[in-house]
Amino acid sequence: MRPIGPLRRLHRIGGLVIKLGQLRRSSSKLRAGLRRDGWRFLVVKLRRVWNEQSLQHGYDRWVARHGQLSDSERTSLRAAVAAAPSGPLISILLPTYNPRLEWLEQCVQSVRDQIYPHWQLCIVDDASSDPALRPRLEAIAAADPRILVSFRPVNGHIAAASNTALALAEGEWLGLLDHDDRLSEEALWRVVEAIRAHPGVGLLYSDEDKLDGRGRRFDPHFKSAWNPELFRSQNMLCHFGVYRTALVRQLGGFREGFEGAQDYDLALRCIEQLDERRQIVHIPRVLYHWRSHSGSTARSGAAKPYSLEAGRRALADHLHRTGLDGTVEITPAGYRLRRPLPEPPPRASLLIPTRNGLALLRTCIDSVLSRTAYRNFEILIIDNGSDDPACLAYLQELEAQGTATVLRDPRPFNYSALNNLAARQARGEVLVLLNNDIEVISETWLEELLSQAIRPGIGAVGAKLLFPDGSVQHAGVLVGMGGVAGHTFLHLPREENGYFSRASLLQSVGAVTGACLAVRRDHFFAVGGLNETELAVGLNDIDFCLRLAEAGLRNVYAPAALLVHHESASRGPDDRDPVKAARLEREKDWMRRRWGESLRCDPTYNPNLILEGEPFAELASPPRSRRSRVPADWPLAAADQPLNAAGAAAAVASADPGAGARPASC
Repeated sequence: MRPIGPLRRLHRIGGLVIKLGQLRRSSSKLRAGLRRDGWRFLVVKLRRVWNEQSLQHGYDRWVARHGQLSDSERTSLRAAVAAAPSGPLISILLPTYNPRLEWLEQCVQSVRDQIYPHWQLCIVDDASSDPALRPRLEAIAAADPRILVSFRPVNGHIAAASNTALALAEGEWLGLLDHDDRLSEEALWRVVEAIRAHPGVGLLYSDEDKLDGRGRRFDPHFKSAWNPELFRSQNMLCHFGVYRTALVRQLGGFREGFEGAQDYDLALRCIEQLDERRQIVHIPRVLYHWRSHSGSTARSGAAKPYSLEAGRRALADHLHRTGLDGTVEITPAGYRLRRPLPEPPPRASLLIPTRNGLALLRTCIDSVLSRTAYRNFEILIIDNGSDDPACLAYLQELEAQGTATVLRDPRPFNYSALNNLAARQARGEVLVLLNNDIEVISETWLEELLSQAIRPGIGAVGAKLLFPDGSVQHAGVLVGMGGVAGHTFLHLPREENGYFSRASLLQSVGAVTGACLAVRRDHFFAVGGLNETELAVGLNDIDFCLRLAEAGLRNVYAPAALLVHHESASRGPDDRDPVKAARLEREKDWMRRRWGESLRCDPTYNPNLILEGEPFAELASPPRSRRSRVPADWPLAAADQPLNAAGAAAAVASADPGAGARPASC
């Protein structure tokens, strides 16, 4: 973190004292936490509070510099709007029910303050009981001809009220707004910019933050570009969502019975009609301010628990409509979509390079054999010149038992070559690269990886890896972090979900670690396997994942596959040995030359978040990009198909006819 001044440090320490006092008053929680985790419980709590306060102080400064318009920027935007062609008209749907009048007026004023003037505000009151509301809404409508107000005679809940508002809409586009929230003054103009930049777009969404009781902005949600796996784990679109009106009407508007998740249900039905690669656009700007109060889901999903169940049913319906197999579960982090394996289930080949390290290897093999529920696998151990008699005897024992096939390659260590050798010998449809310092702790780890790896359009799939102390070692790789790549959520406590639950949700990521990586065998060879020449030891997994993405495949992080990684225990860390450190720098230089600006353009990460520092915890100042992002190189399949070993090149090509393009926002 950047250095902080003494006043801010004192303020943060005061916040820690307050939080400790609150925790002390919750004595039952304190005792339970200490019993479970010992003093580590307090350390984790203090670290979380400190990080939250650090982020908030950083966000206050960021908002002042980059999150609001200066007078000159406002003037410039007004001139751009005046010079632009007129339209399109955007209709904003605003259902109301007993709102706090002060917040409602702020909400409406945020629409009237829009720099872009071609809007229509469709307010529908859902039979509120507050007698002061109707005259206030009538006065609001009388003050501006662009505002329409309708009063429902009976309460029908938010989906019905939204449909009444939809019937009033005359615009080509619809924006969704809640009665106590606010839009930024540039919101509609940024939407129009994105619409004009992406002809044919059908759905747009922006970043968002929250408003506390004093109107202070906090808890910014800087989102991924379109991320189909993440969207099916949480409603990452949320606010500010803008839809093509004709599409929404074609689908029949909002479905009653999904109150609390009616917008998630609508978005799921919309994406079924869109080319997800090209017709869904993310605008990486905070255009929406979500009011946080005791009764809102901005404060906590627990405020409206029925919304979680409604979202689960909406997602289950989506699977049924699209012909996808799977079941949906509610978890503390979001939704978990379980995908079944096809019949017959695919064979997995576990590729494990090793040299000596008997204790590590034995732990790895024993845990695989005793804690893996899925049994259709083979083990290939690549012995890189072991000379320890005990280790050699163990390898012979495994061979004699038929437990593993041992391949011998005594050449100088070349991780890429060892795995490529084993991949050529493997008989499985799915290859699983596995370090010899991995220990299985979740019985379903292998089926979780396979159920994702066999899906059309999917490249490499990575697991959630923990350090021996239980903290996170790998939860996906951020391409561009530290100049090339780095792990996100490093040392996050296992029980923590991370930034907007992203440490705990299935999602597309820039890359995954080769310490535990599953990939279809045909995809592996279609992109040439691992790079044996320039990346013999390090960064070969990152390069491999980037080549998969270049070929039109998405890499996926599957947190339900849980293992322990005794990281670098067999070889030692590269940064403490001068020779290894020099080799790592050469590999980094090669990666920068090969991938160039792509290393600064991971579409699963937001340009408002920092690359040089702790990912998801610090803000980029200034933001790296202000352009809307649509990742053209992420293919999507209309439905799952059985695993098929034919034509690797055809399999990759069919995933995306436009494969090879990089996201336009870079």
